[in-house]
Amino acid sequence: MPDQNHDPSDEPSPAATPRERIIKKYPNRRLYDTTTSTYITLAEVKQLVIGGEAVMVRDAKTGDDLTRSILLQIILEEEAGGAPMFSETALANIIRFYGHAMQGYMGAYLEKNVQMFSEFQSRLAEQAQGLSPEKWAQFMQLNSPLMKNWMGSYAEQSQTAFAQMGEQMQRQTDQMLEAFGMKKR
Repeated sequence: MPDQNHDPSDEPSPAATPRERIIKKYPNRRLYDTTTSTYITLAEVKQLVIGGEAVMVRDAKTGDDLTRSILLQIILEEEAGGAPMFSETALANIIRFYGHAMQGYMGAYLEKNVQMFSEFQSRLAEQAQGLSPEKWAQFMQLNSPLMKNWMGSYAEQSQTAFAQMGEQMQRQTDQMLEAFGMKKR
């Protein structure tokens, strides 16, 4: 049951993609799911994301896109509890890229690698369907030929993504030098 903060205009906007779930964030920090017309928790937003749903979080008053801040809040809560995914060293290295000339490249590189790893994980799960626990244990041994093949494929894709990032940087450097009237030797 929505409270007095809910506005009937909270329905998904035409600008939103049909599969995108619109969540309104109210000043009282409550999250309202416009698809189900119910209030939800941050944990429920996390479950939507885990389930593969595209979500967009909007400020109920201003309409500003708050999706990134909500996703970062979910990551922060996950990192603070249980087993963190990022070490302090990894976090410090990520912070060092902010404001650095490589910031844009690093974000794209990380995004591509996470995407490749997710695809790798999906293919691994498909291959593992129907395996007995014993066969699964053999399959997961890092020295097994199948696992070496899978890991080699992932490493190759990662290396390709890094090479593409380098080529993109080179093209942009060349364009910048040309803009300043300087030719690359």
